[in-house]
Amino acid sequence: MVQTIKAKCLSPAELDELRQFSTCVTSSAIETFGVRLHNAGFADSRIRCQFKQLPPVVGYAATARIRSANPPMERHDYFYYDRVDWWNHILSIPAPRIVVIEDLDDKPGLGAFVGAVHAHILKALGCVALVTNGSVRDIPEIESTGFQLFASNVAVSHAYAHLFDFGGNVRVGGLDIAPGELVQGDLHGVQTVPLEIADKVPAAAREILKRRKRLMDLCRSADFSVEKLQELMTQEEKESTI
Repeated sequence: MVQTIKAKCLSPAELDELRQFSTCVTSSAIETFGVRLHNAGFADSRIRCQFKQLPPVVGYAATARIRSANPPMERHDYFYYDRVDWWNHILSIPAPRIVVIEDLDDKPGLGAFVGAVHAHILKALGCVALVTNGSVRDIPEIESTGFQLFASNVAVSHAYAHLFDFGGNVRVGGLDIAPGELVQGDLHGVQTVPLEIADKVPAAAREILKRRKRLMDLCRSADFSVEKLQELMTQEEKESTI
């Protein structure tokens, strides 16, 4: 069932700010707001970044669900690129967009729904990345486009990969994602950024980086001692609660 997207959107400048931080720093920043448990909001290690050299991506989720092991029940002559209805739905999501596809086969990833052609289509539709618990293929061709892939596997064939619905909630790597949610990904993995605090996350991230730097500078210093480390950590803890 397609959901109507009425999500709060960040300004282009705010999105640019979020892209400056790794998912690790952003995750730590989100924790300071107490809006979710520390073991929630990110995909587990089954979802792997395919192009680790690319910078972090940020975008709003355009969701879909697929199967690939068996032909679609309603069409046996299907052409799996021909989905104008899905493309128009993607355009209803605010840009930039990250496509999130849940593979519902018993063993996800037999066939890859996204390869070189789909990656070019999605990029033309304003998408910056794909997240899937299934497979991808045509890796070298996609890498040259700058379109990022987060997937559980790579595959030789598309098999019977077909999209059977879109615009609803999906689950990938243990992470529940609703259409329109803000998603961030990089070489470490994928997470959602709660929209109610997203505009405040960059400032919190900068503070975290400052605290990290003070601690690491001490560790590199010739004056390092356990006592000084404990003193600095106590000071940092006090400052973080002000």
